[in-house]
Amino acid sequence: MSTERWQIDGSHSGIQFTVRHLVIAKVRGQFSRWTGALEAPGSDFARASLDVVIDASSIDTGVADRDAHLRSADFFDVERYPEITFKSTDVTPTGADRLRVDGALTIKGITRAVALDVEVLGQARDPWGNERAAFSATTSIDRREFGLTWNQVLEAGGVMVGDRIDIAIDIEAVRQVAAQVA
Repeated sequence: MSTERWQIDGSHSGIQFTVRHLVIAKVRGQFSRWTGALEAPGSDFARASLDVVIDASSIDTGVADRDAHLRSADFFDVERYPEITFKSTDVTPTGADRLRVDGALTIKGITRAVALDVEVLGQARDPWGNERAAFSATTSIDRREFGLTWNQVLEAGGVMVGDRIDIAIDIEAVRQVAAQVA
């Protein structure tokens, strides 16, 4: 059976995150530079593998000073750890057009198991004859588990930055030339 490689189309894909600020509000951001590919035997996404590499310095919350702080050693320390990676380890169907993708997420050199809840949105041929597949995924992580521990206690109680980070990923991938698997 042939293994099909699907290259993630960065111009039609995105990685966004949300974290609590001052206990009461939410701050949203994204990573603007990242690459990835998935491989699936015979386009069977329930048996796919996924590899993603994120440029940690491309973090963007829309506020330059905050982004600079997030790039610093207080958070992502992008000079020492320029990449965030995700490598899938297992895929399990969980319902019609739903998958659980387990994998290893590495941030700041610390690797933890993470499960993505994935919706398979479908496949279509684009106007140029390319086969495309689309997916939407969500997960939540505790930032402290990845060494992202900076915080500040507030006078009124609580902390400046929440520990839970909600992540939303939208992927549009383009099928590449198939290769035979021995």
